[in-house]
Amino acid sequence: MHALYVDLDGTLLGKGGSLVHDADGNPSLLALRAVEACLRVDAEVVLMSGRRQVTVREPARLLGQPSYIFEAGAGMVLDGETFWLCDGLEPGELTIAEQVAVDGAPELLLERFAGRLEYHAPWHEGREVSHLFRGAVDAAEADAVLTEAGHETLRLVDNGAIAVPRHGLDVPDDALRAYHLVPRGVSKARAVARHQRARGYDPARCIAVGDSREDLAVAPAVGTFWLVANALAHDPEITAGAPANVKVAEERNGAGVYEAVVSTLAQRG
Repeated sequence: MHALYVDLDGTLLGKGGSLVHDADGNPSLLALRAVEACLRVDAEVVLMSGRRQVTVREPARLLGQPSYIFEAGAGMVLDGETFWLCDGLEPGELTIAEQVAVDGAPELLLERFAGRLEYHAPWHEGREVSHLFRGAVDAAEADAVLTEAGHETLRLVDNGAIAVPRHGLDVPDDALRAYHLVPRGVSKARAVARHQRARGYDPARCIAVGDSREDLAVAPAVGTFWLVANALAHDPEITAGAPANVKVAEERNGAGVYEAVVSTLAQRG
């Protein structure tokens, strides 16, 4: 196996974003054991997250990994060098996030989906590329709204279920999801493919694990894509029309990542 591409929240991490707790908050080292199993066969572990660069850099450093993908694929760090994958947009006098906001696209979505969408405070602050929201909307419907208003160069990414202590939406707590407003070409899948090319990895010898539809879009870029079990609990239709190389783990969160890694290594001897 060349590499494991793995999401953080809702996938490798357990309750409260902990690396050493399971989905229910019980102590567990299975997520770390999944990483250890990869390192023992010299497989790179690449974190791919919607989080900001700084909040992916630190867990990557703690795992001893030199590369990672941040802000839902808007950026990739390879051996300490940052690459922006934003359809030609790069930070200058304005950050990419500020460039995205110039024509009012974030305000448009907040107005159109009032009561169903709000900024994901406080984690929406200090972002370099994406505008981070929480709520319960159809991303395809949001994209249609953006296109109709002349913002066809942008899209809304559904990055999976979240749990927050409080919010101001008319949405059930268990329906809350995270969304990223990004340049249309931004995706975790494109970032994964870019990393593979840079490393010279055979995609067939790479796997990925995630819990969201944005994660699932990585499936064509790897040999096998695994959904952790909690992905279906939050989105029962997520596997509808999924590629043939998609598998669903029996376990949730880090235990599901461990299951995916161990199963892959066992099959490949």
